[in-house]
Amino acid sequence: MGIVCLTPADERGLAVITPGMVKREFEQLAWPGAELAVQPPDGQTLVNFDTNFFTDNTEPTTQTVTLLGQQVTIEARPTSYTWHFGDGDSRTTTSPGAAYPALDVTHGYADTGRVSPSVDTTYQGRYRVNGDSWQTIPGSLTVDGRAVSLLVRSASPRLVGSYGD
Repeated sequence: MGIVCLTPADERGLAVITPGMVKREFEQLAWPGAELAVQPPDGQTLVNFDTNFFTDNTEPTTQTVTLLGQQVTIEARPTSYTWHFGDGDSRTTTSPGAAYPALDVTHGYADTGRVSPSVDTTYQGRYRVNGDSWQTIPGSLTVDGRAVSLLVRSASPRLVGSYGD
């Protein structure tokens, strides 16, 4: 048997991109971490008050890589969010939360002090080679979100005026 020399075009024709190869690329690429929004704003909330959380990380993100000389488009679509409230409690939702008045993802703090809430985004991926049809990437990928500083305070009502004068 002799040696066969292939041209680059012939070699690309023999190479097969597997879902496992794409999954490795998917896991190595940098995908956006969610920015956490907290209401009330300004980094403060109250004990026993429903604090509202949400993120705008809702749209798919696409990146293109070259594997075995072929163009592979990889898309990461946010499918769930894990909310870490900074006090030991967490919750996973398929919702990115929403701004007031929706109050879709809320948490009430039982104690005063400084906490560092964050939200992680779990992505499902899909890919296509050279513009062909989309194929699912097996598994998922979670990207940690950056924590924000939140001061939990207590408040007491106080009468400040006179009545009936």
